[in-house]
Amino acid sequence: MTRESESGLPIEPVYGPDDLQDWDAGEKLGAPGAYPFTRGVYPSMYTGRPWTMRQYAGFGTAAESNARYRQLIAHGTTGLSVAFDLPTQMGHDSDAPIAHGEVGKVGVAIDSVEDMRVLFGGIPLDQVSTSMTINAPAALLLLLYQLVAEEQGVSADRLTGTIQNDVLKEYIARGTYIFPPKPSLRLTADIFRYCRAEIPRWNTISISGYHMAEAGASPAQEIAFTLADGIEYVRTAVAAGMDVDDFAPRLSFFFVARTTILEEVAKFRAARRIWARVMREEFGAENPKSLMLRFHTQTAGVQLTAQQPEVNLVRVAVQGLAAVLGGTQSLHTNSFDEAIALPTDKSARLALRTQQVLAHETDVTATVDPFAGSYAVEKLTDDVEAAVVGLMDRVEELGGAVAAIERGFQKGEIERNAYRIAQETDSGERVVVGVNRFQLDEEEPYEPLRVDPAIEARQAERLAKLRAHRDQPAVDAALTALKKAAEGDDNVLYPMKEALKARATVGEVCNALRDVWGAYVPSDVF
Repeated sequence: MTRESESGLPIEPVYGPDDLQDWDAGEKLGAPGAYPFTRGVYPSMYTGRPWTMRQYAGFGTAAESNARYRQLIAHGTTGLSVAFDLPTQMGHDSDAPIAHGEVGKVGVAIDSVEDMRVLFGGIPLDQVSTSMTINAPAALLLLLYQLVAEEQGVSADRLTGTIQNDVLKEYIARGTYIFPPKPSLRLTADIFRYCRAEIPRWNTISISGYHMAEAGASPAQEIAFTLADGIEYVRTAVAAGMDVDDFAPRLSFFFVARTTILEEVAKFRAARRIWARVMREEFGAENPKSLMLRFHTQTAGVQLTAQQPEVNLVRVAVQGLAAVLGGTQSLHTNSFDEAIALPTDKSARLALRTQQVLAHETDVTATVDPFAGSYAVEKLTDDVEAAVVGLMDRVEELGGAVAAIERGFQKGEIERNAYRIAQETDSGERVVVGVNRFQLDEEEPYEPLRVDPAIEARQAERLAKLRAHRDQPAVDAALTALKKAAEGDDNVLYPMKEALKARATVGEVCNALRDVWGAYVPSDVF
């Protein structure tokens, strides 16, 4: 009996040569590390070295998060991944009325360069790769990171890492936007230019499908809408006068890994192939690195359950395996207790150990692209590719990613798929172990990590002290210069850095830009 994939595509019980009878291996596959990169972006992939093992962490104060980072590094983490609290993500200081009740809850509170200094205290920034999950205020957090590195004596050209900086998906699926799309895209182009000149090894954007998947997107929707956003960013940079090969090699992507291994592997392979073709055919990119779709993967938080949370250890291991078999460049494995609260030290360590088992105790790193030539995977790759291209064509018909966002197209498609998943789960057609089948009569008690609510008051005290002891005329002058740049065509990151160096706060800098660019108000149009 034929089953359907997560994208609604048929999965046959048996595949064979007839399913690929018109299949051109040279056109579809190529060699690993060569166009169209179906088999991976590097010739040796994990046979040379494993993927970067990241752990997404950040909670409470900068000092608490710093302690967690030191533990992760001691346990073998090779890359840090910073979670910021909601006020920071939306450009508000911890003492702003709108921030009340959210300070330090879903990530670390960063209000100024002083907090950033504490966050990375004792961590040599020229020896770690740092990914920061920050979007609308990404420029600010990158500049704060650069300022702290300079205090350590580390020059900007030695810094490596990534800022997510993908504001378009905020309008589609997540909601932590600040400015309207047009100035947000201008800010993105300014970041591209700034990093090319000042921080050349930094990945300037991580174009994200993960949050769309968390909102209910199917694998095909996740890839289609993410690549459509990527095309919009490239068009913006080219329209601003940049040569595609000057910035495209620093683009990166961020996807989810679900428990459905075969479709996930096919999804990653199809995404690489589509992006390589788009960059070559639409944008005329010539540098092979401009054609490579390099991506970070996080296991699917949306598939974790609060019921029988230890079962999530199995889910995360399967999801991590899917990401590795799909050729990810870096991986974050979720902790088993994340459906309940912030991870404990033990659960975070177990999540990292999961990656280490995959890398060192299995044989998946012994050969490049172990699924290449599989009748099932190659057919699924073609099917996913066709579905993705169909959705991307619909976005283009609406005028591109921004125009489609304004029409509510992507959001509507994702919400319909999320509703379908909910119906299937409620009816029992979609089995979720421990939730609608194989339940326990009584759940075992579990003590989660809790954030101290006094953090908000302590952050407010730090802010009051900062404002009382800084050179306020210098801050005012720097913010005025920032507004002037925002009103014109100058790159706003240079005056922004000076404002942050003078100890202007994240909220003050974002408010200065709000005064010029306004704040985004979502449309109810579908």
